[in-house]
Amino acid sequence: MSEKLINSPVKHWCEFEFISKTVKNPNIHIKGNYSYYSAYWDQGFERCVVRYLHDKPATAEKPIDQLHIGNFVCLGAECVIMMGGNQLHRTDWISAFPFDTRSFVPAGDTIIGDGCWIGSRAMIMQGVTLGEGVVVATGAVVTKDVPPYAVVGGVPAKIIKYRFSETDIEKLLALKLYDLDEKQFLKMREQLQTDDVAQLIEYFDPLAFQ
Repeated sequence: MSEKLINSPVKHWCEFEFISKTVKNPNIHIKGNYSYYSAYWDQGFERCVVRYLHDKPATAEKPIDQLHIGNFVCLGAECVIMMGGNQLHRTDWISAFPFDTRSFVPAGDTIIGDGCWIGSRAMIMQGVTLGEGVVVATGAVVTKDVPPYAVVGGVPAKIIKYRFSETDIEKLLALKLYDLDEKQFLKMREQLQTDDVAQLIEYFDPLAFQ
């Protein structure tokens, strides 16, 4: 991959941006430095992916749903993260037309956990939480929370499978991998580029296998 910070439409599919370097909106909170957006033929993450999120800080009088993105998150080309609560549309009222701000209803914060992979043109709806290591298939529409290390797809998205066994997922979550110092995490790339959870645990605690 080649890194390019986005100021204008990109010209090649492999160009991307580390979003911690480009995002300015105070209502977007990014953990760490390595989450990236594949900025394929558009104008970048904050302009094109995050929809309907005000760029003024939230206040007690004017609360704003927040967007939290973990570290080492991979955001596919042209994916969408919907924000802005109900976007002023009240389907329980006679008219859903947004006449004024009285129709606004917050949806709650949206959370994309560490190590997630969001496929190209997938859509994450308002107020959804994706657990650690979730994979969202291309074109999926995620309307509800997804547990850690699940793979989801479809419209609306449903769980297709889990990336590891229930026991291994519990072990991975217990390791708190993404709370490690980034330099330490990067030194583990050999252990991370395998499906051998036991090997990773042994890297942390050699005594566990003696």
